Amino acid sequence: MLRADKQSNCNFIDLFAGAGGLSEGFLQAGFRPIAHVEMDKYAAKTLETRSAYYYLKNTDNLALYKKYLSKKINRNEFMKQIPATVTKTVINQTLSNETLPSVFKTIDGVIKMRGIKNIDVIVGGPPCQAYSIVGRAQSSHMGTPMEDDPRNYLYKLYGRFLKKYQPRMFVFENVTGIETAQGGTIWKNLQKYLKRVGYEIECREQNAQNFGVLQNRRRMIIVGWLKNSGLAYPDFVRKKSDAVVNDLFTDLPKLHPGESNNTYSKTRPSRYVTETGIRTKDDVLTLQNCRPNIERDIRIYERVIELWNDGHKRLNYNDLPEELKTHRNRRSFIDRFKIVEGDEHFCHTILAHLSKDGHYFIHPDINQHRSITVREAARIQSFPDSYYFEGSRTSQFVQIGNAVPPLMAKGIAEGILAQLQGEDTNGQR
Repeated sequence: MLRADKQSNCNFIDLFAGAGGLSEGFLQAGFRPIAHVEMDKYAAKTLETRSAYYYLKNTDNLALYKKYLSKKINRNEFMKQIPATVTKTVINQTLSNETLPSVFKTIDGVIKMRGIKNIDVIVGGPPCQAYSIVGRAQSSHMGTPMEDDPRNYLYKLYGRFLKKYQPRMFVFENVTGIETAQGGTIWKNLQKYLKRVGYEIECREQNAQNFGVLQNRRRMIIVGWLKNSGLAYPDFVRKKSDAVVNDLFTDLPKLHPGESNNTYSKTRPSRYVTETGIRTKDDVLTLQNCRPNIERDIRIYERVIELWNDGHKRLNYNDLPEELKTHRNRRSFIDRFKIVEGDEHFCHTILAHLSKDGHYFIHPDINQHRSITVREAARIQSFPDSYYFEGSRTSQFVQIGNAVPPLMAKGIAEGILAQLQGEDTNGQR
């Protein structure tokens, strides 16, 4: 686990927290969490487990955490040993006008118990499907008017938290499609609303690869600060790595479809994995298990990898032999089989669709001819190996695909911290 350079006195509340990618980055940067609010029960359990990890780490009792990861004790036995004051900070609740009073009450209780006088930062981003270009495309196929999706207006609930707690700054993360949703109307209304509750705001597109993540992942990052506070949008420090995506996999056991092996290989971890804190000497490997694949998919996967190894060519679905084709649609999604670009400095964006099938995320090793595991997807997203995702494999993939990469979040948090402490980041855009 990458340790923060120093523990700051700054705190944060995480809304629409998901599995905690944003929270993890702020924790690594030295911020202290007040509450995480998340509606999905499995993501909330993941947040509880991560909160337990930090509690045990701070009390020098990670041996208990390792017992849990090694399945020597079950989750109930594990969580019984974690104080309620720790787990209470995770609020498993769907945010709505009806639930807001009870959520506020719980957060107010934590604030009072800890003697917190001011809130420094609120972070989070409402579920992005309603704003995303992919989500809109799916909506048009399913006949559901995107303008009727209530998720379009969750930013107003975010604004209610800003109005009540008046944090010095906030970070609102979302997909790039938010600017054009409903012809730009939502984007304009969102900006007006955030300004109306007392904030100056600025929005810039950020890419995870500029924060040292080995992934091309573009996101809109809105930063707001109290009017007349003298604060501003940070110039985040640009961090480029000379590593390639394969460096994420070298110390993981080689697997075939349907296999599982939670023992690190004898190959030394890459410098990238150790320097970023993705793997430490004390880690226990988990979630290194593969989906099973039928013979037809394996043959297609091998063809995809062969083409990539032959000058980085991509598979066009229509070029497959007829006996390997099962989809009637031959005009769209012709790139439905895609390799994770192991020999490049970054790969394509990890998506929650990984929960449906692994065809778009094929492992680059032709001898393994399979899709990536949960742990491999987590590493691509820069989650530490100590990060355990609760729920089924399907839920774990959704949590990872929807997350903000922790390394990206840490870079954002460091920029925010520099603003709050009046420091110059000496960064570059």
